[in-house]
Amino acid sequence: MAGSCGDDVVYMAVGNDVNECRLNLVYAIKHLGGRRICILHVHEPAKLIPFLGTQFLASSMKEKEVNAYRERERQDANKILDGFLFLCHQAGVRAEKLYVESDKIKKGIVELVSLHGIRRLIMGAAADKYYSRKMTKIRSKKAMYVHLKAPAFCQIQFVCNGQLIRTREACPQEAHVDIPPPSPQSQNVNGACWRPVESGQFNGSRIQSPSIVLERLSISKLVSNDSGTSSPFERSYSPSSSSGCLDAASSRTEEDEYGVGLSSPLLLKDVAPNSSPLHLSGFQQDESADDILYIQLEKSITEAANAKREAFREAVKRAQAENELGNAIFRAKFYEDLYAGEARERKDVEEALSKEREELENVKNQVNKMMEELQVSRNRGLELENQIAGSDQMVKELEQKILSAIELLHNYKNDRDVLLKQRDEALKEVDDIRTRQVEARTKHTAQVFSEFSFSEIAEATRKFDPSLKIGEGTHGSMYKGLLYNTEVCIKMFGSHSLQNPVEFQREVDVLSILRHPNIATLIGVCPEACVLVYDYFPNGSLEDRLACKDNSSPLSWKTRIRIASELCSALIFIHSNKICKIIHGDLKPLNVLLDANYVPKLAGFGSCHFLPHDEKLSYNENIPAKYGVKSNHEFPLTTKLDVFSFGMVLLSLLTGKSYLRMKEDVQFAVEERKLKNVLDPRAGDWPFVQAEQLAQLALRCCNRNSMYRPDLVSDVWRVLEPMKASCGGSVSVSLSFGDLQVQPPPYFLCPIFQEVMEDPHVAADGFTYEAEALRGWLDSGHNTSPMTNLRLEHQNLVPNRALRSVIQEWLHQQQ
Repeated sequence: MAGSCGDDVVYMAVGNDVNECRLNLVYAIKHLGGRRICILHVHEPAKLIPFLGTQFLASSMKEKEVNAYRERERQDANKILDGFLFLCHQAGVRAEKLYVESDKIKKGIVELVSLHGIRRLIMGAAADKYYSRKMTKIRSKKAMYVHLKAPAFCQIQFVCNGQLIRTREACPQEAHVDIPPPSPQSQNVNGACWRPVESGQFNGSRIQSPSIVLERLSISKLVSNDSGTSSPFERSYSPSSSSGCLDAASSRTEEDEYGVGLSSPLLLKDVAPNSSPLHLSGFQQDESADDILYIQLEKSITEAANAKREAFREAVKRAQAENELGNAIFRAKFYEDLYAGEARERKDVEEALSKEREELENVKNQVNKMMEELQVSRNRGLELENQIAGSDQMVKELEQKILSAIELLHNYKNDRDVLLKQRDEALKEVDDIRTRQVEARTKHTAQVFSEFSFSEIAEATRKFDPSLKIGEGTHGSMYKGLLYNTEVCIKMFGSHSLQNPVEFQREVDVLSILRHPNIATLIGVCPEACVLVYDYFPNGSLEDRLACKDNSSPLSWKTRIRIASELCSALIFIHSNKICKIIHGDLKPLNVLLDANYVPKLAGFGSCHFLPHDEKLSYNENIPAKYGVKSNHEFPLTTKLDVFSFGMVLLSLLTGKSYLRMKEDVQFAVEERKLKNVLDPRAGDWPFVQAEQLAQLALRCCNRNSMYRPDLVSDVWRVLEPMKASCGGSVSVSLSFGDLQVQPPPYFLCPIFQEVMEDPHVAADGFTYEAEALRGWLDSGHNTSPMTNLRLEHQNLVPNRALRSVIQEWLHQQQ
């Protein structure tokens, strides 16, 4: 704003009250002439600041409190300026604002005029209450100071109550000039206007009216030598009594305009300065004729001057009428806009009233309808009362029957308590039998894992270095370790729960009797610290890979189908254990580990349960609301619980996510035939038929009613087996059930001989080979991997005892 000065901007000085300056603003807007307007406000900070009900000098208060009060003053001033800008916006005028602070308002205005080069300024001449029609002087001390001190190049209009009181014209090279508004009293005989100039100086450039020249000539010609008094014309038209201001014009200017000067020989011919008409010489008669003509001429000039004065008065009246007309037009436009707004409001009110009438009519109809229904209800009530009266006898009979039923129920309750007690004793006996069976099986099973000391575990994990932590679950933490130059996965149960030792022992007991290519192989334990040692799984858990943790590559849809089928084979295996069925109870992506070839390994048996083989599903079970079932279940456990969890894992493989409403979202997508919207795009282009089959199978597995969940052998496996074969994989389950013939798992086969390995060893590339085949490969001069064709870092071979034990167990089961 500071630089927007010039002839295209009109500055309007305003005070602290919008209402008091409203009429002055209207005057400024009407006289803009297409220019912009800048609202100028000079704020004088208060010297006394109110605080705690009294006022204190600003100099005696803390700077923080003074600054806070000054900030409130600035905010109030900006709100006032925004009010002026809003009025300008309503009038369709481009407006800006300029706000400054000064110790004195009048000095601030003068400094702004100088600083910004303001050419046009409008400000108040006095308060509106001092306005009157005869007001011609500035009454405000601030306005007087600005009038005297402002630079000469600025034109200032002083306004009061929306009326122009005085104008100080801009005089870049001269003194300031005051121009009061035109009025009939300020006009001379020919309509010429005079303007007072400061310091008592007149404007020498003005031309004197010819009527004034002729008046002076007639006065000098008709003066009587005897009386020494002025004629009536002289008294009427002397400069002191004239209604206008008689400027001292030069004789050269008059001569240029009329061809006659003050000393013209034609008018003053042979006339002495002190002579009179009574003492003229021989040409007296001629002079009398000239006097008659001159008097007639003077009369005509006087009449013309009166006519001009009358015309000027008419012009003033016309200007006033035009001014009033402009005000009337402005007010008419304002009232027209006001009327339009009121018309719109009236229309809105009429529309609202119409809606209210319609609603009232609807309410009336509803009331009538309800009255009819009430009458029907009353009639129905009378009928019911009659029926109730007739049913009293029946109620008495039923009360008697209820008393008998209560007594019978009490007897049944006692019988139920006895039966529950017998059931608890039987269940306890069954648990004891199961425990003894497991212990007996454990005693007859050769120990295929090693025991490590806590110091060995600590050394393998570099004293449980956080950088080696690869996972953390509800039962403990997983670390990557190095035992005897072999990478292993170390699971350490937490010590914060008394349940952890029980879960540790349970997982040791289960993994010691289970051998399956898709079940995590237990290498060793550390009983003193509740530590389990597994094979190392470079690809972490299925949950990590679905989330692409550490920017790992996403699993393809073929790999996901293979993982689902092999995970299904592991569940079939544990559900068909020879001693008793095993329910995993905590199947989820976090407990599915992936080796270097993305082969799934089922882990997390700390929450498993044992069931006898004669289990019959004769009831419905309720699945907990939270996905992932823990060990302490308050409802009957069956193998169908693992089926439900397997369905949730299938949904995670399809969508790449794991959350509570995953089943509902997939079910909605299947029903709306928009399954593609929920499939994980990172897995590639899913075959629509196979994806839909998997989705339908997963939804069946997740059925809340366990009776409607599919069987893993007869339903799930028969869908997943051909699906895996179509993806280029071989059947990896090592079971025989019914007429289904299976092949050895591919992990049992040597990559070189393609036969079941008898002495598996791990090479430097991480793959397992038959020891004889790999030595032959190396002895023939090869120093690269048979699988990756990359150079081997060393030629040392490490026996894979865990895999050898699994292969032997599998071969034993096939006999």
